[in-house]
Amino acid sequence: MKTKIWIALIALYIVWGSTYLGIKIAIETIPPFLQAGIRFMISGAILIIWQRSIGQPMPTRKQWISASIVGTLLLLGGNGLVSWAEQFIPSGIAALIIGSVPMFLVIAEGIRPGGVKPTWQAIVGIVIGFIGIYVLVGPSKNDDGMVLNTFGVIALLSACLFWTLGSIYSKTADLPKSILMSTGAQMLMGSLGGFVIAGVTGEISNWDIASVSLRSIYGLSYLILIGSLIGFVSYGWLLQNAPISLVATYAYVNPIVAVLLGSWLGNEPLEPRIWLAAAIIVGSVMFINSRSKPQVKKEAQQDALKSSH
Repeated sequence: MKTKIWIALIALYIVWGSTYLGIKIAIETIPPFLQAGIRFMISGAILIIWQRSIGQPMPTRKQWISASIVGTLLLLGGNGLVSWAEQFIPSGIAALIIGSVPMFLVIAEGIRPGGVKPTWQAIVGIVIGFIGIYVLVGPSKNDDGMVLNTFGVIALLSACLFWTLGSIYSKTADLPKSILMSTGAQMLMGSLGGFVIAGVTGEISNWDIASVSLRSIYGLSYLILIGSLIGFVSYGWLLQNAPISLVATYAYVNPIVAVLLGSWLGNEPLEPRIWLAAAIIVGSVMFINSRSKPQVKKEAQQDALKSSH
């Protein structure tokens, strides 16, 4: 069993760590929100059909409403903004910024009514984590240093906020008991928002389908078949067979995998400050999880899993 757990965990590390580069490739010739809509519509439909075929009940009307809210926050507001931001921001850096979601979750848990206040050690970890983000996105003192697009950074930080809101709402939302049925419903409903934004912003009307490259098609196919389906199947199996604290380590590993893949396969810059920021951000998230109160720690680990791509 231990061997199977580690095979599934390594698959999760690689699969969800690679989706940032997959998004980067897919949006080369497919508009970002349209790409997200297509990806989650197909992935969600496959998951729902599969779960229904093995006897899982369809979501109730109330569960569809909850799934639409969670899907809109997580997949449209979260993943959609990541896709948009990656037009301007390297995929590895996008992954590092999104890797700070657990910090937002601990803050939100501390300020929401009835929430558990973080320990002072966790607060120190949050401050250190945001210092890491500044090291990553702040203006470079070196003329040769990489300067990041301001709107792209704002979009990524906004994505963190949307994931936080979606995660908090999902704590009490009426969702299907089956993880994969719930995920499929959220994907399907979130895809509708992607299509709406794509229509409103002119992505659909200005899109020339004949200009779509095979490279982007491969990227989108990878996101659908590997990123969404295999990733979530591995995740669902791990939740049933491995400690959640072990499964949640993907939140620490994925940003590093994304940075390395972005450099190796995407020719993205790999400056010393990126490694410094990565060490600070990932280290702070690990420190926060280790120093949070048990209830906050467990919920932060569970919610970190919701920020997959």
